Amino acid sequence: MRRPLVAALIDTGALLALLAIGLGPSNISFGETIAILLGRSTAAGKAYIVTRLRLPRILTSYMVGAILGFSGAIFQAALRNPMADPFILGVSSGASFGVAVALALGLSAFVGFPIAALIGSVITMLFIFALSIKRRRATTSLLLTGVAMNYILSSAMTLLLFMNKEQYQRILYWSLGTFSTATWREVWVVGVVLLALTLPLGLKHRTLDMMLLDESSALAGGLEVGKSRLLVLLPASIATAICVSYFGVIGFIGLMAPHVSRLLVGPRHRNLLGPSALFGGLLLLGSDTLARILLPTGELPVGIITSLMGVPLFLYLLRKGRYRYG
Repeated sequence: MRRPLVAALIDTGALLALLAIGLGPSNISFGETIAILLGRSTAAGKAYIVTRLRLPRILTSYMVGAILGFSGAIFQAALRNPMADPFILGVSSGASFGVAVALALGLSAFVGFPIAALIGSVITMLFIFALSIKRRRATTSLLLTGVAMNYILSSAMTLLLFMNKEQYQRILYWSLGTFSTATWREVWVVGVVLLALTLPLGLKHRTLDMMLLDESSALAGGLEVGKSRLLVLLPASIATAICVSYFGVIGFIGLMAPHVSRLLVGPRHRNLLGPSALFGGLLLLGSDTLARILLPTGELPVGIITSLMGVPLFLYLLRKGRYRYG
């Protein structure tokens, strides 16, 4: 089932991307879209909208969704917890706190949101790993430390925003997620991150399968659990942090894409990782398209759409008890 599912997801993503290009305040027909992409259109204004504004945004949102979906599958395996997602170790709170500190200190004009957010995320993650790596029950320690850091940094960010009310609206909109600033530069950056994440970690599918076992069984199978967990969690966390640093906090994609994929292809990561990435890309592309077109003027933060989509599906899966893990 894996190959037909992957083909169906790729085809659906491509079709949705073509449709999304034509949607927006300046409606562009499907035929005009194809002509522009093939370089056969003479409408310079529409060509600019398609190639400079909408196409980079569509590609970026799809690839960010793929990174979040792939990372979600990594986190759920490494932490042996179906509730895990890329933000559980403080990625989002560290990024938001980094931006809030930069704004409070007047450094945002020099370092920019992406660098401030990335620095905050990476420092937070390394701090959490340092606190928990020597503990015997590393999984539980990582989870609890990440939850604690999320609360602490969220409170600290709220305090900074309260003390700098003039920046409140700006940081709030960023923290809810948006792809409105996506350019071809971000397309290349996210594309490189996607390849650097999926190619090496995709080869570790057997290691991820073994991580679903209890720790004694994994050790008996020759797996160095602590080291292997760090080797898969750290790149997934950094990749997520880079996405957050550019486009803000986008929740539920990393949680839901692996859940849906696992229901269709089972828990083996050789079959699971690809569909998780493709489902993540499809979900985020669809969410960003809705965020662009739902309001007659302006647009919604994409994080609102992903939450509205993700929470009901998550509650449905819990209620039906259809989730199989490990």
